[in-house]
Amino acid sequence: MTRLNVLLLLAVMASAMVLVHSQYESRRLFMAMEAANKEAHRLEVEHDRLQVERRAQATPLRVEQIARQQLQMKTATPAITQYVSLSGKAPVAAPVAAPSKEAHP
Repeated sequence: MTRLNVLLLLAVMASAMVLVHSQYESRRLFMAMEAANKEAHRLEVEHDRLQVERRAQATPLRVEQIARQQLQMKTATPAITQYVSLSGKAPVAAPVAAPSKEAHP
C-alpha cells in the first residue's frame, strides 16, 4: 500500500510541476502577444502619420515652391522657347529647359 501511495504522490507532484510550467509558459506567451499587438498599433499610427506627411509634402504648391527656390526652375515662356527646324520642314516649337545647377558632393 505504501508503494501505491508513493507512486500516486510522485504522479501528483509531476502533474503539479507540468501545470505550473504550462501556466508560466501561457503567461509568457500572452505577454509576448500583448507586446506584439502594442508594437503593431504603434507601427500603424506611425504609418498613418507618414501617409499624412507624404500627402502634405506632395501638394502642387509645395512642389512648385521647391522647384522655384531649390532647383531655380522657371515657368516656360516664349522668351526661353527655341524653335528648331527638322531638315527643311516647317519650324516646330520645342520648349527648352533652363540649365539647372547640379549639386556635386
